[in-house]
Amino acid sequence: MHPYRATAKWRTSSYSGGTGDCVEVADLAHLVAVRDSKDPAGPKLIFPTETWRSFTAQARAGACYT
Repeated sequence: MHPYRATAKWRTSSYSGGTGDCVEVADLAHLVAVRDSKDPAGPKLIFPTETWRSFTAQARAGACYT
């Protein structure tokens, strides 16, 4: 278990609806954790903060493909 996991404050995007099928993120010390809101006890992805910032900036700019 990551030492900050117990105190992580999870949030969803303000764009997400109330259907419960969202990605949640939590800021940790120099890291960002990502999880599936339908499975909060499930696995988490952990990224360095700068990597997450770069990803979200590219997504906002439309540079991500499906």
